[in-house]
Order: sequence, then structure tokens, then C-alpha cells
Amino acid sequence: MKKRLVQLLLLPVFALLAVGCKSEFEKIRGSGNSELMYAKALSYYEQGEYLRAQTLFELIIPAYRGKPELEKIYFTYADTFYKLGKYIMANYYFKNFASTFPNSAQREDADFMASYANYMMSPGFRLEQTYTDKAIEDFQLFANTYPNSPRLKEVNRLIDEMRLKLEQKVFDEGLLYYNMRQYQAATTTFENLLKDFPETSNAEQVRYHMAKANYLLAENSVVEKQEERFKRTVQYTRDYLDKFKGSDNYNEVKSFYNNAVKQLKSITNGRYQDQGTGARL
Repeated sequence: MKKRLVQLLLLPVFALLAVGCKSEFEKIRGSGNSELMYAKALSYYEQGEYLRAQTLFELIIPAYRGKPELEKIYFTYADTFYKLGKYIMANYYFKNFASTFPNSAQREDADFMASYANYMMSPGFRLEQTYTDKAIEDFQLFANTYPNSPRLKEVNRLIDEMRLKLEQKVFDEGLLYYNMRQYQAATTTFENLLKDFPETSNAEQVRYHMAKANYLLAENSVVEKQEERFKRTVQYTRDYLDKFKGSDNYNEVKSFYNNAVKQLKSITNGRYQDQGTGARL
């Protein structure tokens, strides 16, 4: 009860302090004194009061055009957007800084931060990946522009991280098509994955699902399409068997291969012969 009473008594004090702080900021903002606003903007920024700093920087930018202080003002202004989590605006102003001050010692920092702002907007792999693509493109441009940058190791790590995210998205899309029994769409998706991410660690699973998808598609096709589709099954299963000897799925894929060859021999009255038949039957 006593604690509650103390809290109630202190509320007006806190309110007066808040009003006092606000009045100070409002007074500075309305002073028209560019030098005062500049000094207070830097002070607010250093204290982590980024919104107040941003407001004052925005007011004084016109007054400092053509002056040496503008470079620092503009860079710090751009950084307030990043610090406040307004990454679209941060990307815009950091890029604008780099083009406005091409000879600045902070241009590399600005280019990195513009790219990093897009990285911060890159969502989980199940969502739309526009900002992931933008971040990768910007980081690759950064690496080409600053090949000796000490940030290059971090840039490459971030690119690899985002490419892994894009790869995971495509892999999940392929699995979704596969589980929906849309085997042609699944195969096309997995083929694109192997083309775009040739070093994928999911290669075994990708080729396994391609082999099985084509086998199931052929097996459930109308007679007129079975020969063509079983031939594709032979191709996909052969690719798997050549690359993943001893894998957990090897025997299952071998059975798809053998059954496809037998079906083709039946369809062609024994005329079909695959080059690898002797090694796998």
C-alpha cells in the first residue's frame, strides 16, 4: 500500500520531467539556429535518441548544402533510419549518400549499409524473396567494387546465407509439388534447383525425388505416354545410381530403374535395351 502511494506521488514528477524534455527539444527544433540543431542532433544520436536526431538533421540539411559538414550530417541522417529499423529508407539514403559524395571516405560504409539494409528485410525462406535477391545483387556489386575491403569475408558469408535461403525455398516448392502428385512440376523445380545451386548439399534428396517422381508419373500414365515417360525414368534413375552408390535410397531407386527397363522391354516387345542394364539388373 505504501509502495503504491509513493508511485502515485511520483507520477506528477515524472510527467513534469517528460514535459520539460519535450519542451527543450521543441525549443531547439523551432529555434532556427542551424548550429545549435546540428550540435544537439549529434548529441541525440550519440545518446541513442535517433528519432529526435533524425528530425533535427532533416531540418538543417538545406542550411548546410555546399558546406563540409553536410557529408557527416547526411551519413548520420541515413544511419538514423537504419537504427530505427526503417530499412527501406535507410537503403535509399545510404545509396543517395554514395552517389552524392562519390569521393567520400565513408562511401564504402554507405554502400555496405545500403546492402545490409536489404539483408535485414530478407524474410524467412517460405516468404517472397525480393529483398533477398536485392541484397545478394547489392553485396555482389560491393564485392566487385571493393575487392580489398576488410568486409569481404562477411559479405561472402551473407551472400552464402541468403543463397541457402533461396535454395531452401526452391527445394520446399519441389517437395510441395511432389506431395501434391504434380510430378512434372516437381521435376522442373528440382532441375532448376540443380542448375541454380550446383553445389547444393541436398543433391541426393533432389535427385531421389526426381527419380521417384518420374517413375510414379510413368507408372500412372496412360499407355500412349508410358514409353516416353519410362525412358525419362531410366535417365533420372541412372543419374542417381551413378552419383550416389551406397546411399540410403540406392536400392529403392535401383528398383525404379529395373522396373522401368522391364516395362520398356514389354512395351517394345523386347527391343528396348539400356546401355547400363547389365550393371543394374
